[in-house]
Amino acid sequence: MSDKPDAKSKASMGAIPATVSLGIDKLMADPPSWMEGPRLGLLCNNSSVDSRLVHSRINIAELFRGRLKALYSPQHGFYAEKQDNMIESGDRSDPCLGLPVFSLYGRSRKPTAQMLEPIDILLVDLQDVGTRVYTFIYTLAYCMQAARRHGKTVVILDRPNPVGGLEAEGNCLDPECASFVGLFPLPMRHGLTIGELALLFNEHFGIGCRLEVIPMQGWQRRMLFWQTGLHWVAPSPNMPTAATSLVYPGQVLWEGTNVSEGRGTTQPFELFGAPFIDPDRLLENIDPDQLPGVVLRPTEFEPTSNKWRGRICRGFQIHVVDPSVFKPYRTGLTLLQEVIRQNAAEFQWKQPPYEYEFERMPIDLIIGDKRLRQDLERLVPVSRLEQLWREDLENFRQLSRKYWLYE
Repeated sequence: MSDKPDAKSKASMGAIPATVSLGIDKLMADPPSWMEGPRLGLLCNNSSVDSRLVHSRINIAELFRGRLKALYSPQHGFYAEKQDNMIESGDRSDPCLGLPVFSLYGRSRKPTAQMLEPIDILLVDLQDVGTRVYTFIYTLAYCMQAARRHGKTVVILDRPNPVGGLEAEGNCLDPECASFVGLFPLPMRHGLTIGELALLFNEHFGIGCRLEVIPMQGWQRRMLFWQTGLHWVAPSPNMPTAATSLVYPGQVLWEGTNVSEGRGTTQPFELFGAPFIDPDRLLENIDPDQLPGVVLRPTEFEPTSNKWRGRICRGFQIHVVDPSVFKPYRTGLTLLQEVIRQNAAEFQWKQPPYEYEFERMPIDLIIGDKRLRQDLERLVPVSRLEQLWREDLENFRQLSRKYWLYE
């Protein structure tokens, strides 16, 4: 098995029209002189491709011949083949280049000195999805911390935030709820690229490693992924389309419950439901004016795996009809609270473990504040909850602007 195209096949592909050039594209076009000597590693997975869909490790191996020494993979594995949380992947060998691939979601989620020994510079080319709970950004943070300890340099090959860079939404993480799905006090939808997040982590949150960011060209903060001209490659098994990433900041809440988030279907996170939900009754009690930009279409589905496998779930598909006004986190909280209200006897919070936390409630780690879970149970209106975190959110917006690479 090999995904390495030769020069002839790459030429026959031609250039895929795109309005955005990725960090990997810029590296290939204009490699910095300070990279002409050090040994290189690459943190990547199957979505780490250039604008022509050539994998970054192929590009880097050809550009810096003999100096790419090791690869590193995040959660879900090198080919994003592992389905769910706490399903580990082991170290392996890359079938294309024969390089060692060190798993950062296996025996350890933090790179060890032995893993980093073969390299001087760690290149990072990962597609983030713009949501606080996505573990890739904390794998990045752990790599930056290890790089500082062991004298390595981290270089981010920047990529778009698929849900745009203008909006931030939600409560900022309470440090008491810090975990592998939330190390720093970010809001649920953070509005930064992975390169901008790295700068924020390094300076404001004090990691302090040697860090460089190779930025994109042509990306504008208002852009959603479909406006970039780039092709979406799923960074994880249940993020199959860019549309999935748009609903994820709210739909990920169902992971902390006994309601299916659509895993085990062809539309994870766009679908949600459970055998005990009455879609028509739920809609009757929701003010559509409070959920702009979205249509909730009642449906039924039968998961082939995960929660309610083989059982008919009644619920909804979320259709985002106006992304410019859609509030995914508000939508998710509103739906969650109404399910709690209507199904007190059947609804349950998921019990630990969750992402290697064996005592704390998964929903508290996902929401990032156990008091918010208690407020939802007490049926405090979501509009009132939004007022509680408005100041923190505005402070984050002002802080994050210091790290913008794109206006």
